[in-house]
Amino acid sequence: MKAVVCRSPGELVLEDRPAPGAPPAGWALVAVSHVGICGTDYHIFEGKHPFLAYPRIMGHEVSGTVIEIGEGVDLAVGEAVIVNPYLACGKCIACRQGKPNCCVRIEVLGVHRDGAMCEQILVPAQNLYPANGLSLADAAAIEFLAIGAHAVRRSLADPGARALVIGAGPIGLGTALFARIAGLDVTLLDMSAERLGFAESELGFAPLDGSRGTAADLVRDATGGDGFDVVFDATGNTQSVQSAFAHVAHSGALVLVSVVKDDIAFSDPEFHKREMMLIGSRNALRADFDHVAASIRNGAVPLAKLVTHRTTLGETPHDLARWAHEKSGLIKAVIEVGS
Repeated sequence: MKAVVCRSPGELVLEDRPAPGAPPAGWALVAVSHVGICGTDYHIFEGKHPFLAYPRIMGHEVSGTVIEIGEGVDLAVGEAVIVNPYLACGKCIACRQGKPNCCVRIEVLGVHRDGAMCEQILVPAQNLYPANGLSLADAAAIEFLAIGAHAVRRSLADPGARALVIGAGPIGLGTALFARIAGLDVTLLDMSAERLGFAESELGFAPLDGSRGTAADLVRDATGGDGFDVVFDATGNTQSVQSAFAHVAHSGALVLVSVVKDDIAFSDPEFHKREMMLIGSRNALRADFDHVAASIRNGAVPLAKLVTHRTTLGETPHDLARWAHEKSGLIKAVIEVGS
């Protein structure tokens, strides 16, 4: 089969790889249809991922069609599926508590093991969800949106709460969309006037332009000095995360959607004075995938506006390398693998 392989940082090639072969018991062989390109993929290409062994086939935002099933699999050959790329052990403390998204021994397709920038992939059947009428192009967008949907659910925020989403990239926009779907009053903060302009004009979000003043002053003016009831940081920036504590209202919550590799420091007196909640959010659960799929079906998610760039498997080495640096106008890029 054809596969796009990141052989080393900065080296992305299309090459022939052995097809996966027949699926073992409990697994299915999937013909890949569409793959979203994530920020993680750009980081892998640029050599910025701290826990990755090269060479690697990237790709974890996936849709496809079942073409062969292993013993004990209750899926039909020819069924269109959404791929949950988080492969969990099923035995650790997180899995036993129904939270495979933070499995102790989790393996993410395209990161810890080869992913879906290829023509076929083997996936545990429990990680395949029927698309139930969604187009395969739309189904490939569910995983990145589920990250935000999961973060919103983790926040425990009530409808009507004032929410600040910091970072207007794809994950931040997904978080903002599902915060709005949950009934929150959403404001977006970013340093990019272009991204904020898109969020305001195309998606209808109130913007805070971080290039026009300090975030602290902008938040104070926007909230009358109260701060936001819930703040979501989706920047992956250490300084932003540390600053976000000050944007939270008394009795509010800070949800860390993105992850940074550095230690995070904050003022304990300020934290306790506000009786804040600090919440980590990792990956997503089946309930989040289902929620996103239902929201796409009912028209609450404007996918046509979010998917701004498309390419083919053969053109991916050239296009992904270019988009890693040419960000203007780019929200979400999708690889069309199957016909």
